Amino acid sequence: MTLLTFGETPLRFAPADGGQLHTAREMRVYADGTESNAAAAAAAMGGEGVWVSKLPDTPLGRRVVSELRRYGVDTAVAWTDGRRQGLRFEEAGVRPREGTTLQDRSGGAMAAVEPDDLPMDELRAADAVFTGASTLALSGKAADTAAAVFEATRGTAITAATDLDLQPGLCSAADARAALDRLSGAVDVLVASEDDAAAVLDAGGGARELVTAAADEFDLELVVITRSERGALAMHDTPGTNVVHERAAVETETVDPAGGHAAFVGALLQRLVDGADVADALSYGVAAGALARTVPGPYLTADRAELDRVVEESVDEPR
Repeated sequence: MTLLTFGETPLRFAPADGGQLHTAREMRVYADGTESNAAAAAAAMGGEGVWVSKLPDTPLGRRVVSELRRYGVDTAVAWTDGRRQGLRFEEAGVRPREGTTLQDRSGGAMAAVEPDDLPMDELRAADAVFTGASTLALSGKAADTAAAVFEATRGTAITAATDLDLQPGLCSAADARAALDRLSGAVDVLVASEDDAAAVLDAGGGARELVTAAADEFDLELVVITRSERGALAMHDTPGTNVVHERAAVETETVDPAGGHAAFVGALLQRLVDGADVADALSYGVAAGALARTVPGPYLTADRAELDRVVEESVDEPR
């Protein structure tokens, strides 16, 4: 079963020793995008993760593709000349010093993406499509093309999913809200962290209030809220009622938090397209997010057997 994701994947640079950007002598470099990382998680689950994007035909653009393929991601890329590879620079915060994120994404290839760049045959063959709100925030062309992806799923059996992935310096709460409004009516599944959902929906209360507010306002089949160290919650719209599922977090020592949320999304969506129920998909999302945080880099490197074990031994309903 195929999860097709559409979005930009910048190269992320971070000090190798966890230090500061202005003093670092060495950098760790990862291809790190919400959609491509979700595709890698789907591949780790045993599914087919396909990432669709537009890249510059340069060594940096080709670096993105070669890295993603190492994690089992199939790529469908429109190559272009005269555009650059998006970059992101991150400095981890250690209390009381705050972290820093610098976006260097203007003029990137994905900002010029158009519907004609899409591999329509692969899109129509997918079981689910996914893009994050930050992709729509890149440019008007990116927003139009993402909307075309979702419009292509209307009236089909393809599940359409999006994520309110707020990114400092790129996608604000207002940008994500505009993206959600733009896709309204074409989205089946909405995923967001609790903080991002509260900011975008401008709603108070906890996760239960947020899933209710989102489901009611946007007529969604499934709303999923990730809660970091408190696990995750999902509301499933079923005939006559809304069923809420909760899962506690898996206790773990975080090595790198970068890939946790996207791994959650990819594993959740892959289980859904494989025919699992929402409760089961939520369990695998929580397990994938936990395992992704235990290794450096943004990718889920666990295999399906390890995910199965963590779900069986460590994922529980909240007490």
